[in-house]
Amino acid sequence: MQKTEDTAAAETRPLIGKLLHNGVLRLVLQQPEKMNALSRAMMTALSAELELAAIDPAVRVILLGAEGKVFCAGHDLKELTAARAEADRGRATYEAIMRQCSDLMQQIVRLPKPVIAVVTGVATAAGCQLVASCDLAIATDTATFCTPGVNIGLFCSTPMVAVSRNASPKQAMEMLLTGESIDASTAKSFGLINRIVPGDYLEQVVQKYAEVIASKSPLTLKIGKEAFYRQLEMPLGEAYDYAASVMVENMMARDAEEGINAFLQKRKPEWTGE
Repeated sequence: MQKTEDTAAAETRPLIGKLLHNGVLRLVLQQPEKMNALSRAMMTALSAELELAAIDPAVRVILLGAEGKVFCAGHDLKELTAARAEADRGRATYEAIMRQCSDLMQQIVRLPKPVIAVVTGVATAAGCQLVASCDLAIATDTATFCTPGVNIGLFCSTPMVAVSRNASPKQAMEMLLTGESIDASTAKSFGLINRIVPGDYLEQVVQKYAEVIASKSPLTLKIGKEAFYRQLEMPLGEAYDYAASVMVENMMARDAEEGINAFLQKRKPEWTGE
C-alpha cells in the first residue's frame, strides 16, 4: 500500500520544485525515482521555469539542483527505447528529443541571468551536459561526472558540445572515449565545476555564493553574460572590437554611472537595472 501511495505522490507533484529567496531562485529536479532523467516532460518543465525566471525581475540568479543520489542520468533510455516500435524505428522521435535537449542547453546559455548548477550526486551523459551548460557549478565532494554513452554504443555527441567548451580537448576526449566516471576533484581540474563543498555545508555556501552575484546590477550581469558567450566564438581581433563596443554601451547605462559614483563616494550602489 505504501509503495502505491508513494508512486501516486511522485506522479502528481511537479517535476520541478522552486523557491525564491533574496533574489536567488532554486529550481530542483524532483524525479529521483527516475534518476531525474531528461525525459521530454522534464525538459519541457525545466524550460518553462527558465522562461519564467528570465522575465521575472525578482529573480537575479538561478540555482539548479536535484533530489536524490543522481543529479541527472541524462536522457530517459526507456523513453528512447519505446520509440523503436514506431514505423521509422524512432527517427522522428529521436530528432525531436535531441533538438529539444539542444534548445534547452542553449536556453541556459542565452538566459539573461546567471545559472549555477548545484551537484549533489551523479551527473551522467546529458546530465553532465546540463552541468557544463550552466554558467557556474558547485558540487559536493562525493559528486561524480561522466559521459558513458560509448559503453552502450552511443557516443555522447551532444554532451560533447558543452563538455568540450569547459574542459580541454584531451580532457574532454578522455571522458568521451573511456566513458569512465571522474570525481569532483578531477572535474574541477578539468574545468567542469568551480568549487567543491562538503555536503553538510553545501546549502549555506551555495546560497551565500549566489547572493553575492545577485547583489550586482542585473543589467550588468545580463550584458556581461551575453558578451562572454558571444566573444568566445569570435577571432581575437573581432572579439576585442565587439567587447569594446559592449563596454561603451555599458558605460552609458545608469547602473554603470551609479556604480562608479558609489565607488568614488565610498557608499553602496543602488541599482535600477537601467
